[in-house]
Amino acid sequence: MSEQVQATEQNTSSELFVRREKLRVLMQEGKNPYEITKYDVDSYAADVLRDFVDPDPVPEGEEAPHTVISLGGRMVSRRVMGKASFAHLQDTTGKIQLYVSRNDIGDEAYAAFKKWDVGDILGVKGYAFRTRTGEVSIHVLEVTLLSKSLLPLPEKFHGLTNTDLRYRQRYVDLIVNPEVRDTFRIRSRIMTEIRNYLDSRGFLEVDTPILVPLEIGASARSFATHHNTLDIDMYLRIETELYLKRLIVGGLDRVYEVGRIFRNEGMDTKHNPEFTTVELYQAFTDYYGMMDLVEELYQLLAEKILGTKKITYQGTEIDLGKWERLTMAEAVKKYAGVDYYDWQSDEEARAVAKEKHVEVPKDATRGTVLIEFFDAYVEEKLIQPTFIYDYPVENSPLAKRKPEDPRFTERFEYFINATEFGNAFSELNDPIDQRQRFEDQVAAKRAAEPDTRAEVDYDFVTALEYGMPPTGGLGFGVDRLVMLLTDSASIRDVLLFPTMKPEV
Repeated sequence: MSEQVQATEQNTSSELFVRREKLRVLMQEGKNPYEITKYDVDSYAADVLRDFVDPDPVPEGEEAPHTVISLGGRMVSRRVMGKASFAHLQDTTGKIQLYVSRNDIGDEAYAAFKKWDVGDILGVKGYAFRTRTGEVSIHVLEVTLLSKSLLPLPEKFHGLTNTDLRYRQRYVDLIVNPEVRDTFRIRSRIMTEIRNYLDSRGFLEVDTPILVPLEIGASARSFATHHNTLDIDMYLRIETELYLKRLIVGGLDRVYEVGRIFRNEGMDTKHNPEFTTVELYQAFTDYYGMMDLVEELYQLLAEKILGTKKITYQGTEIDLGKWERLTMAEAVKKYAGVDYYDWQSDEEARAVAKEKHVEVPKDATRGTVLIEFFDAYVEEKLIQPTFIYDYPVENSPLAKRKPEDPRFTERFEYFINATEFGNAFSELNDPIDQRQRFEDQVAAKRAAEPDTRAEVDYDFVTALEYGMPPTGGLGFGVDRLVMLLTDSASIRDVLLFPTMKPEV
């Protein structure tokens, strides 16, 4: 441990002792700082700073009229100067300066105020005025200790290179870093605008089960648990798709869910084990209808949140007003220089992959080779908003085949800044084809993972047997969208409480 760190810990320990001693004295004097259950707040810092108007001049010897207001928040700084002190009170909207004078609040209250600590929660009553230096402040007439802070606020929490501490102690991060609070306010606004957009277009928001009885055959891994009463294993959902499409079968033509999803997989700057998605399904449309919806929604969000369709993300200008549309085969031809339609067989496709140093499975089909070429050559080039559509059937078990070329499905993903943001299909509604694809998917998973408990969701197949209309479906990650619109480099920056390994 460095001498600097050791000294910091010793100082923190010393201050903790002092603060607990102050608490002990308060308790002994019958002034419990935690007993107040309510404090009437009628004003907020940002509103006072925005709305303050200098009063009209008054005749000499008269006092300007003023309105007494009440604020509550955390004292984040203080400067004691004899009979008067200046402090800053921080509430949910921002900071405002306090002027606290012994002449206004009395000797006893002022003596108590001087013993309080930065970090304490206060209630103040007073009126707004402008100091000689021009700063709008609160002239305090009454101040109340509402909660005692036993830990000092860190001096250098902002911009820590060890962001692990900021993520673990998000409560401190929110106190000392106002831009972090702004990020989560923007996140809330984004969710409101998404809901407003979908609701205005006739979509119904619904909730579907988080605990599900089957581990399906998808590639994502589930978290498992056990239901004691039913004595069955259950799983945290990895998607909301199959339940939402059951509702389309049931006659709810436009549905969506803002859903928490859980995947037992790796973690990095773009992935967290639990994350939020929006999935929506619209009967009587297809994946082109979903493309139009994505374009309209993202442009609306950019204008509502940032006031422009041209945004900057991590130093790169991105124009959400312009979207390119390419089939996967067209994208691979454009960026890798190879043409899927020139391959006459799976063997020829594998030979081209070998020539271009693209690794593929020994039994790879033409479709699988195309996907590998896309991953190797294309995705990193997709900086501006781009739809990649018509995916090979090999990796799209829930999408409808293209009637004119059944080797491909009516599926798209869209990419911004070389990152996939969402996935959409013309949904498969043929129950016989769906059953076969599910069974093939589960068989492949069992072959790769002999201990898997993956099963076919035959109830969903039964639902399709009752008939599902042609349907367009879309799913996109909320967290990546928030990252984009807040210029955040990591998914942990837009999750209030990202998943962390517990400290020993």
